[in-house]
Amino acid sequence: MAQAKPSTECRPRGRPPIRSDEETKQIVFDAARHAFAVDGYAATSTEGLARSAGISTKTLYRLFPAKAALFEAMCADRLERLLADIHLQADDEVDIETGLRAALLACADLALDPDVVALQRMVLQESAAFPELAANFYKNGISRTVKALAGWLRAQVKKKLIALDDVDEAAGMLIGMIASAPQRAAIYGGLPLLSRKDIERRAKSCAALFLDGCRGTST
Repeated sequence: MAQAKPSTECRPRGRPPIRSDEETKQIVFDAARHAFAVDGYAATSTEGLARSAGISTKTLYRLFPAKAALFEAMCADRLERLLADIHLQADDEVDIETGLRAALLACADLALDPDVVALQRMVLQESAAFPELAANFYKNGISRTVKALAGWLRAQVKKKLIALDDVDEAAGMLIGMIASAPQRAAIYGGLPLLSRKDIERRAKSCAALFLDGCRGTST
């Protein structure tokens, strides 16, 4: 009986496909988020981050010339992805209260995202030694959320559905109303973040308070 001939199928040779810089950055961001949350900013070394991401220190420094630049890029990337999901376009088919609830819910989804809260906790812990961390976090996240909500409110003012003297200030107040207390409870009190149902209930209450107030009728 003739022996079966060995397979002539050839495996591809050469180096494995080269990962793009954008793909490498995402791997570094994942490693950095974990390291910063567990060890803190000061205790996290660039060498350790490079090892965790499976790249050389040289490659890490090529992508991010300093740890501060990596932190800023990491925050901007995460917040950019979350902000991309925030849709605050004015909808003429819904009433002002329903629209405001939806807008507040979208902002709360960002402000109370577990990754964002973890970053905020780390920023607060490290801000005395590294004040630029707080400045970058505010610029890339908090101020942009307020700006998005202010744009939505401005559209309602233009349609004469509400009247506001300072739209930007009102947006900041609303963000504080929907998110500040739950954030503080999680960061300082160690309490769990609100469930989706609780966030929806809070958005409903905030919208009613903002639009109608809570002063009792005098007799």
